[in-house]
Amino acid sequence: MKIIKTNIEGLYIIEPKVFGDNRGWFMESWSHKKMEEAGLHYNFIQDNHSYSSVKGTLRGLHFQKGSHSQAKLVRCAKGAVLDIAVDLRKGSPTYKKWYSIELSAENKKQFLIPRGFAHGFLTLTDEVEFLYKADNYYNFESDRNIIWNDEEIGVEWGISNPILSEKDAKAPKLCDSDADFIYG
Repeated sequence: MKIIKTNIEGLYIIEPKVFGDNRGWFMESWSHKKMEEAGLHYNFIQDNHSYSSVKGTLRGLHFQKGSHSQAKLVRCAKGAVLDIAVDLRKGSPTYKKWYSIELSAENKKQFLIPRGFAHGFLTLTDEVEFLYKADNYYNFESDRNIIWNDEEIGVEWGISNPILSEKDAKAPKLCDSDADFIYG
């Protein structure tokens, strides 16, 4: 397992070692021990699995605020996505900066997103299955989102008219949200 730092503190790309032969392949998708050895201390307690049927579906930008915030380890098990994390930690040197990575069933990369970030993804193929590990349980009252095309953040999604849920289409801008993350 290879753990790669990004240019935003706390965001990591995880590249599992994949062992394959004529029967298929095997990979270790999570190792608490290897993460601890890398100085990354997460206790994931909930797994989530989503399915998107159509290319161009955008889910996000989502987060949970306060004591219900979540760190996530995400990966794409079928198809491909453009995955985005936005730093919402006020006082951070990368506040409002975003990082993108293509996650796919083919590349098997994973993306580790700490608490204090908004997260979203755009499906690049039809028939996408997306997996999340979370270090906190989902809490409806703390569930928040930011509009996907907020000019203040400026995420380059590569699409102008994505397929959105009603909730995501009506999301507030960051300046109108109650995101309360503090850096440090």
